[in-house]
Amino acid sequence: MIQNTRASLPSPQPFNTPTRSSAPTPLPFQLLPTSKSFPTIKQQCSISRRDLAIYGNSCLLLLLGSQGVEVSKARAEEEVAVTTNTSNIDQQEENNVNATTPNCTERKPTKQVFLDVSIDGEPVGRITIGLYGDDVPIGVNRFSKIVSGAAGISYRRKEFVKIMPNYVQHGGLRSYGVDAEIAKGTGSDLAADTLVGEWERQYETCSGAKNVAGSVGIVVRDPSKPPPKLKLVARKGKLEIDQEEVGADPNGTEFVIATKDSPELDSSTLVIGRVVEGMEVVKRISQVKTVQENTSSPYFRVAKLIGDKRAVVAERGFNRPYSKIIITNCGVLA
Repeated sequence: MIQNTRASLPSPQPFNTPTRSSAPTPLPFQLLPTSKSFPTIKQQCSISRRDLAIYGNSCLLLLLGSQGVEVSKARAEEEVAVTTNTSNIDQQEENNVNATTPNCTERKPTKQVFLDVSIDGEPVGRITIGLYGDDVPIGVNRFSKIVSGAAGISYRRKEFVKIMPNYVQHGGLRSYGVDAEIAKGTGSDLAADTLVGEWERQYETCSGAKNVAGSVGIVVRDPSKPPPKLKLVARKGKLEIDQEEVGADPNGTEFVIATKDSPELDSSTLVIGRVVEGMEVVKRISQVKTVQENTSSPYFRVAKLIGDKRAVVAERGFNRPYSKIIITNCGVLA
């Protein structure tokens, strides 16, 4: 008997859907891909020895540089502190020196003298000078004796020989001829040796500029004088080395009157006083035309280099006034 296949099949269940079994949860290590294209940890951390050495040296340099900057900052702070302390000490020492060192521009005159001046025979006025008898007694004594005529010689009929931008200079008395003979007859000494010692003491004790505007000083030395020349001299059949003086030293009678501050005179003049009245007369003298300097001429330079006496004579004529400026009368005021 043939069975009906349709009847033998199981009846469908429309209301009960077939259940699917859930897939098992993969383990963590199973999530890592196994493909060869994914970079491994070894590939990500691979650094060559060269790069490692460069990076290491760079880090070392940075470390050393930071330490060097810190050390330099510390040293700079120490230097600033030391400099500040040193400057404070120097300032204190300078204040102490200024407190103990006398100022030569604030001295008081003890006596007064006068000089009557004329230019080309025309009287231009009187110059009154106050002398520092307590501070420079040797220089004041010599100057006042010459002015008053007590030394047998005087500045009368003597002229100003040089006019510079900052001062005017009087020629003083000559160390030879009538002036020298009269000075010897009265026992007066025209040498400036005694004045040099007083100038040295003043130069050491006084602070700042000595030759300020209106100051009067005696020329005691010539800073431009060249050193003695060495020469061979035959004596008793033998050659000996001898020194020859070039030029003459001042005789202590030349004097200068500063029209402006003249620090260049501090090394050659002994300040003995200052102009009390008649500064306008001094300015009138400074306005007189003079012989212009020609020291820049190549001919003059060569002549002076080889020792030509004509160059020496010409140099003495520089800055000399064309007009004749004379002291017509002089003396001590009571």
